[in-house]
Amino acid sequence: MLFFTVASFLLAFKYARAATVEVVVGGPGVLKYTPPFVNANTGDVVRFIFKQKNHTATQSSFESPCTPLANGFDSDFVPVADGVTSGFPLAEFTVVNSNPIWVYCRQGNHCQQGMVFAINPGDKFAAFQAAATGATPSPSATSASSQPSPTTSVTTAPSSTPSGVDHKIIVGGPNILSYSPSNITAQVGDTITFEFHQKNHTITASSFDAPCRALALTSSTGQVGFDSGFNPLADGATDFPTYTIRVNDTNPIWAYCRQGNHCGQGMVFSANAVESGPKNFAAFQALAKQLNGTSSTTQPSSDAQVAITSLSRWALFGGLGLVLFFL
Repeated sequence: MLFFTVASFLLAFKYARAATVEVVVGGPGVLKYTPPFVNANTGDVVRFIFKQKNHTATQSSFESPCTPLANGFDSDFVPVADGVTSGFPLAEFTVVNSNPIWVYCRQGNHCQQGMVFAINPGDKFAAFQAAATGATPSPSATSASSQPSPTTSVTTAPSSTPSGVDHKIIVGGPNILSYSPSNITAQVGDTITFEFHQKNHTITASSFDAPCRALALTSSTGQVGFDSGFNPLADGATDFPTYTIRVNDTNPIWAYCRQGNHCGQGMVFSANAVESGPKNFAAFQALAKQLNGTSSTTQPSSDAQVAITSLSRWALFGGLGLVLFFL
């Protein structure tokens, strides 16, 4: 089964004889990616292994090392407890061209301390890292002592035994602009797996008051929210990528498709909406239609055409963490 991956979020390509390159992210007292860069061929997989304490793998650009690239991939925060010694969370990125891919950790000032990574950097990695250490913290960076808000409770999944129920949601389909089902009740520990069908959709966290805008753009408390990224599928596709989140509390989760005006046509989703109150699913969908969707129709850049996958299915830690595609 295809899984953020993330995840991103994005069409998963399959290549024969692809190599897998492992990159360790962080570790006790370590603020770096090991190795700091790799050279990869089209079809190769870069496997990020997240270790202590709480890091991200976020795409940036050579010019702005410590600033997220618009429509680039982002693992989100992946908290790993000090006592964890095995079953580390994984995220895999499938390289689809030879263009350089620039990555950094957006936790606190980790990037400014040189915690950056690159795929196919040529001879520019040293300059990239130097630019990062000379940069000022970006507004989107989260302080090292803070954790992402648990309001949208999504976490990474190390390889452990699941205890909850997995809720399968079909996203789109031929001439279909909806999530099916579009409104569910999920318990703490449950997972929600979004299976992407035709043509090109996302599942992006939002809020009740701004249904068709990403939570990261509207939150006043620094919430990042999850975002699968675009998942383009050809009409004849039979392999469907998936994106899985884990529910850590019973707070409502609001989400939408940020493709064109899909949200404005009612393509929204909720989990644990309080149906007996004013902020129920019907009201959320009605508000999305009233606001007529999102102004963002941007597709992922060519450099961001990276499939984000994970070999680890289950989450153990609280807070907002890595949201992944499963294979």
